[in-house]
Amino acid sequence: MKPIIYQIFPRTFTNYNPTRKHNGSREENGCGTFNAITDKALKAIQQLGANYIWYTGVIRHATAEYNTPSITKGKAGSPYAITDYYDVDPDLAVDKNKRMAEFEGLISRTHKLGMKVIIDFVPNHVSREYKSTCKPKGVKDLGQTDHPEWGFSPLNNFYYLPGEKWEPQFAIDGYEEFPAKVTGNDCFTAHPGQNDWYETVKLNYGVHYMGGGEKQFEPIPNTWKKMLDILHFWARKGIDAFRVDMAEMVPVEFWQWVIPYIRTYFPKVQFLAECYNPQLYHAYLAAGFDYLYDKVGMYDYLRGVTSKNWPAEGITSQWQAVEDIRERMLYFLENHDEQRVASGFFCGRGVCAEPAMIVAATLGTNPVLVYAGQELGETGMDVEGFSGMDGRSSIFDYWGLKSLQAWANNGKFDGKMLTAEQKELRKFYSALMTVARDNKAIHSGLMYDLEYAQGEGFNKHEQYAFIRKADDEVLLVVVNFDDRAVDISVRIPQEAFDYLKQPEWKKVLAVDLLTGKKYKKLSFTSMQPVQLHLEAWKGVLLKITSA
Repeated sequence: MKPIIYQIFPRTFTNYNPTRKHNGSREENGCGTFNAITDKALKAIQQLGANYIWYTGVIRHATAEYNTPSITKGKAGSPYAITDYYDVDPDLAVDKNKRMAEFEGLISRTHKLGMKVIIDFVPNHVSREYKSTCKPKGVKDLGQTDHPEWGFSPLNNFYYLPGEKWEPQFAIDGYEEFPAKVTGNDCFTAHPGQNDWYETVKLNYGVHYMGGGEKQFEPIPNTWKKMLDILHFWARKGIDAFRVDMAEMVPVEFWQWVIPYIRTYFPKVQFLAECYNPQLYHAYLAAGFDYLYDKVGMYDYLRGVTSKNWPAEGITSQWQAVEDIRERMLYFLENHDEQRVASGFFCGRGVCAEPAMIVAATLGTNPVLVYAGQELGETGMDVEGFSGMDGRSSIFDYWGLKSLQAWANNGKFDGKMLTAEQKELRKFYSALMTVARDNKAIHSGLMYDLEYAQGEGFNKHEQYAFIRKADDEVLLVVVNFDDRAVDISVRIPQEAFDYLKQPEWKKVLAVDLLTGKKYKKLSFTSMQPVQLHLEAWKGVLLKITSA
């Protein structure tokens, strides 16, 4: 079964408050909770084809209520400025004193429906005000035994700048730090700017960056042991997979050590790496990661085809660039870091990303991700507070998303408040993701790229085509990135039939698995092209059978 990941940001996902006050507080703008992600909500997600849910922003992080506002990004704070690895965000609880029990209940509800749970593991940096009050007995806090007078030591959890006071390049009130710690984005100065991750500090895994990158891994650095304990803590709670934030900023040697260690006790736990450097792909997979982001390759290119008129035929070079590891690359068009496809910064309407999403979901056996609201055409064009109008849904502010609120309809999740276009878009995503999850040709079959074989009647700048096959299941996938309807002639070369061990059929029945539409006057041979009519920004998944 193909992994279909649905990413949820709980703070916004079940926030039904319509106020949306600029820079509003939790009391003014509301906040979603673990308990509000009910069985009904989970079943609605499952209807989209999801078999994994990534709950983003669960672990406790800095907020303006509990931490110094001047070093907190937004009132709600960044979910990647962790303040306690052993706690969950109190904002997401109905009863803050029972917040962990409420999250454990959500894990249980998700598992009962047969879906797996992903949470973030943020290993590279923590909040400047990290202090664990929920750590298990006997566990020492990060930095508790550090020697701040040492700029670097594998015994320390942080990097220090001895003799220097932390003084960023902008005004900070109510917070002092001496000696200064190194900022999370490898900013080895006491004077970070506003574009730095100034609210975080870098964790020390035994790499002496200021000493030429020397690695001191023997004996095992203290931070390694602390991170191992944290992963054990969450795995024991039933977490099925960890999405590892900025994995490439942590030395690969740590992953080579910790992942096998965790799998000794939890053999089925999976690790997904946010990794943007293709030169590191093989090393991090060899270290034990199951999947890697395909951001700088397939994501960037599909976005370019959709919004910048890049040639569709270039998609081929993207999958070929990682051909030997393609089944381990995560495809997506949206996540919390990227701009919404329906935003004015991407393509303006969710329906215009349909062909790109078809490619992402069906080109390979690898997993695919959908970010909550993507299937509803969420635009991300609000000005929430700390986050301005940037085409993203804020992860720093208390906010309610109109599209999700319309779908949820105050917890009913019946979609009655959606517009006609939103309903059609969600129907498309539900059909696509369900087919991608369950169809054997897609989740475990062969792929044959047809782009090179196309000629007259097929515009390789605007259309893309390939075949998926497993056993007797044959799918012809054709997408149209053009903003107008077209008639297409899809050529299938003899080499395709030989590679797929597929007989040629002069008469076939074809059914589009996305819409149910039947095509009766088609052939599937190397002698006669498949003739199709495609509307603007649409595609087909044709199941081909002999007539």
